[in-house]
Amino acid sequence: MEYMPHESKITLTIPREQAGKRLDKVLAELFPEYSRSRLQDWLRQGHIRVDGEPCQAKQKVRGDEQLWIDVPELEPTDEVQPERIALHVIHEDSELIVVAKPAGMVVHPAAGNREGTLQNALLHRYPELVGLPRGGLVHRLDKDTSGLLVVARNLRAHKSLVDQLQARTVTRQYDAIVQGTLVAGGTVEAPLGRHPVDRKRMAVRRGDAGGRGAKQAVTHYRIAEKFRQHTYLHVKLETGRTHQIRVHMAHLKKPLVGDPVYGSRMKVPRECTPRLRECLQTFRRQALHAARLGLNHPASGEPLEWRVEMPEDMQELLAALREDTAKHDD
Repeated sequence: MEYMPHESKITLTIPREQAGKRLDKVLAELFPEYSRSRLQDWLRQGHIRVDGEPCQAKQKVRGDEQLWIDVPELEPTDEVQPERIALHVIHEDSELIVVAKPAGMVVHPAAGNREGTLQNALLHRYPELVGLPRGGLVHRLDKDTSGLLVVARNLRAHKSLVDQLQARTVTRQYDAIVQGTLVAGGTVEAPLGRHPVDRKRMAVRRGDAGGRGAKQAVTHYRIAEKFRQHTYLHVKLETGRTHQIRVHMAHLKKPLVGDPVYGSRMKVPRECTPRLRECLQTFRRQALHAARLGLNHPASGEPLEWRVEMPEDMQELLAALREDTAKHDD
């Protein structure tokens, strides 16, 4: 697919494999960074043309047509207000920003969390992001997961990053500390969907009845360090589903330490050191940290990678686990 964004205009050739589909569905597939309602509004307002002609949502495409979009300037909304909040910026250039999100910060505003989010902070420091979907954020981390996130600074970068995520070429590696011991690394391939009872949770959904709406999810993990009753893992995402690592680890009966949703009651090893006992009893979030992020630069195509150390609470937990293991190995 030829894609040539310039300023606020996009032109591309509709892929032949889209032949026979409705235009509105083709647009949703080609531009996942925009909501369907926004794309439909642009169709009605004449901002989208096919082969230079006005078009309708229900018309069928044949493939190879020239699609032209004149993206209207987006106005600031009252939904997300800029806020002066400290940001840990790892990298920034004209195309993208990489930030390290602390545990406890929500990424996008939602009911009950309208202020103090990463998006609020980004809009204050980078006002130009108001013209991009979700303030340029193309992926997310759970509130209590720390680590790296990439943010697009313009439409071209946004499209490139979304495409890379969909093509699974973005590298995302996490540090995780789980309850229980594992013999070796491995891969979890288990589809995820909404929990059948608790709609705020995700669950492994298999079978025709339980699997409706479930999406493929693949998680790779390898052992970084073993302890008496815990394991430190390096986890790599192949897909990026909501709560994916948390649900897959719980599926293995090895929930993340401190996970309030998918973890079982915190198990404190018998005869453990006072330091480890205190760490485990006071660890109030999932022990998960997005430590490594790799992608291709949206403009140059250059492979880039960033790493950030795990926060102090996880470092202290690892130190306590090592001390406890060493004591019992003596």
